[in-house]
Amino acid sequence: MENLKPNPANSSPLTPLGFLERAAIVYGDCPSVVYNDTSYTWSETHQRCLRVASSIAVSLGIKSGQVVSVVAANVPAMYELHFAVPMAGAILNNINTRLDAHTVSVMLGHSESKLVFVDQLSQNLVLDAISMLPLNTPIPLPVLITDSAPDVDDQLHDRFLCSYEDLVTNGDPGFRWVRPKSEWDPIVLNYTSGTTSSPKGVVHCHRGAFIVALDSLIDWGVPKQPVYLWTLPMFHSNGWSYPWGMAAVGGTNVCLRKFDGPTIFHLIRRHSVTHMGGAPVVLNMLSNTPDVEPLKNPVHIMTGGAPPPAPVLHRTESLGFIVCHGYGLTEVMGVVVSCAWKHEWNRLPATERARLKSRQGVRTTATAEIDIVDPNTGMSVKRDGMSLGEIVVRGGCVMLGYLKDSEATERCINSKGWLYTGDVGVMHSDGYMEIKDRSKDVIISGGENVSSVEVESALYAHPAVHEAAVVARPDEFWGETPCAFLSLKNGATRKPTEEEIFEYCRRKLPHYMVPKSVVFKEELPKTSTGKIQKFVLKEIAKAMGSSTLAGVSRSRM
Repeated sequence: MENLKPNPANSSPLTPLGFLERAAIVYGDCPSVVYNDTSYTWSETHQRCLRVASSIAVSLGIKSGQVVSVVAANVPAMYELHFAVPMAGAILNNINTRLDAHTVSVMLGHSESKLVFVDQLSQNLVLDAISMLPLNTPIPLPVLITDSAPDVDDQLHDRFLCSYEDLVTNGDPGFRWVRPKSEWDPIVLNYTSGTTSSPKGVVHCHRGAFIVALDSLIDWGVPKQPVYLWTLPMFHSNGWSYPWGMAAVGGTNVCLRKFDGPTIFHLIRRHSVTHMGGAPVVLNMLSNTPDVEPLKNPVHIMTGGAPPPAPVLHRTESLGFIVCHGYGLTEVMGVVVSCAWKHEWNRLPATERARLKSRQGVRTTATAEIDIVDPNTGMSVKRDGMSLGEIVVRGGCVMLGYLKDSEATERCINSKGWLYTGDVGVMHSDGYMEIKDRSKDVIISGGENVSSVEVESALYAHPAVHEAAVVARPDEFWGETPCAFLSLKNGATRKPTEEEIFEYCRRKLPHYMVPKSVVFKEELPKTSTGKIQKFVLKEIAKAMGSSTLAGVSRSRM
């Protein structure tokens, strides 16, 4: 067998772009994208992507390997660009729409972006960002994405090269898209959310995108031709790979710019939605939507990005949602750990089911290995559900590295072939993993490690609490103590006092975990993907000064 070697017939580079070609053949007349009163079939989406790719590569002269940025909400163009940009040989760089102009400018400059697609609602943001680029820095060509009835200032419109639909109209539908020479060629550049540090540019290859896209479908059990509601921002880790995955199974992508609880329930019923995804903040939104009846047909919802509190899971599932809990990070593109459900768990009480489902779980099929290790020794921690360690991952899902930052890449990916995630967790005796905190969010109080996630989960069970986040506050005696930031439900019959929150936590938690400070806010600060910005809250807690044994801080902001 030594003469049997790889050859051109069996070595075609893996890429998720081929999913679109197949969808145009198998599901050509089936709906692909729905947005308000606009809808396309898979055949039409394939043609539109080829036309845009042609315009990018030929008309605009973007070369293979150059970066093309997109600042847009979940509109059809955003979906199409996940295919069109890499089909032109370029590298797709999605930028979230809620960043400030300075941060967007830094990303455009750092990535050396040659072209930027701009949603009409982000036109001022991006134009301001472009104006902030340093002298002698190449300016990316701006292309405007509008709805059918755009609300665009004429003077601003003149500052754009053309519209997205111009590229569709003038592009070549017979364009032969640029296939990667190697499956290790970059396909996307994603910047981290910056919840704990400055954003870093994460580069992923065609091979990784292909693996994660199919793996995510298999692990979630997504059937052919689902109806997927885009409540998860596509700019967040490429929508956890589901833009490509929906093409693989011929799904219908229901797009929307903005949403709230009533809008989600309306679209679920209007389009017979079967699947959706989002951070736990989306679950909280659904479970707190007033005056809604439980769904007649179940909707599968994938949640991740932060550990979902068990009380929120329980309330969401009582409305007819089937929640699947996954874990990933920008550096692995999509879901690489999930709480694989066992049929016998269905016989357990609802509260126990929610507790089990709040665990992150086990590696997905295509993820090579996960472990929880002592960061000092690199040895696996005990599988006792108590021993803390750092979560490490290896497999085809792992990034190529950080753009222009070899030192950060080497710190994150060690010489033994593990990606260190920065997340702290435990391994249970059944092999299921559970996140306890980000390494930078663990509160060390009097020598005890306090998991902010556990304290938050207890707070979410309070009937009046809408959102909860717990961070460290300096303390004269203990070093630091838990400080709870809370927003309350609008429909709460009575607002709890700080002392009532303390007493409630004393009944639920060990004494050392009980918050020593409580701050009520109208809304907690979040990233564009729904993650609470703990670094902002840490600064507030720090500015409050040290807490003391003599008293407990009671603040309203």
